[in-house]
Amino acid sequence: MEVINLPNYFKPDIPSPHYVYDYQSSIECMKQMVALQQNTFSFLIEGRKEVFADKTNITIENSNFLLMKMGTCLMTEKPPTTLENYRSILFFFSNKALLKFIQKNKIEHLKSCTNQSIYSFQYDDFLATFVQSLIQISKLETQMQSKLLELKFEELMTYLIETKGLDFIFSLLSNINSHTQHFNEIIEANKLNKLTINELAFLSNMSVSSFKREFEKQFKSSPSKWFQDQRLEYAAFMLRSNSKRPSDIYEEVGYENLSNFIQAFKNKFGITPKKYQLERTLITTF
Repeated sequence: MEVINLPNYFKPDIPSPHYVYDYQSSIECMKQMVALQQNTFSFLIEGRKEVFADKTNITIENSNFLLMKMGTCLMTEKPPTTLENYRSILFFFSNKALLKFIQKNKIEHLKSCTNQSIYSFQYDDFLATFVQSLIQISKLETQMQSKLLELKFEELMTYLIETKGLDFIFSLLSNINSHTQHFNEIIEANKLNKLTINELAFLSNMSVSSFKREFEKQFKSSPSKWFQDQRLEYAAFMLRSNSKRPSDIYEEVGYENLSNFIQAFKNKFGITPKKYQLERTLITTF
């Protein structure tokens, strides 16, 4: 699958620390591999967006927008209907621009903050008006855009700090302390998500062969076997914890049909999901 580098995909040479693009598409994009070369606000206007990045998975409708840290992610974009376009105003900014803002405003580093790759914020009247101003700026010539976007970036960051706090700012600048910890967090966060080995390797910033070697080193198992075991354990948990039938959960744990799920479950636990649920119900009852 082709990797889309943003914002270079829209404009190959972007010397400016800020860039805005009015992105529209009538095509549904499923888990596109995206490499963000700059931090990015994705102001969703029409459609639905889902992003996997590191250990974070967020889905939003057009009542929310995203702030995404530069790096790799998997992105799904769905138009609202077959007759309408997906639309998002993308506002890119560099780490240099962020540092300049922090220094200018004498913002003190928080002693403790989260280390997220994606933040979701809800629109309010101010932010909705702000996005409309970005649309108008995107229509101007490049030099004028550059001057105005620097001011708009300060305006936006100042408003978000006042309304959302400082946590997100230093999360954007934070580095991963441990490669091994980062790798393990990605695996654990996505063990129930239907991601391929290629997609997980991409999120880990590795080749597939390097990913497999690292996986077997850390988890003492092949990726396919480990993920299957995790999903079957989760299926067993659901069967004994609630009244859902096997036919209700097989897709949720990554199986395309019920018969394959039943066979895999029987191979692991020695009995069918239905019998497993019945036995656990009887044990709980008595």
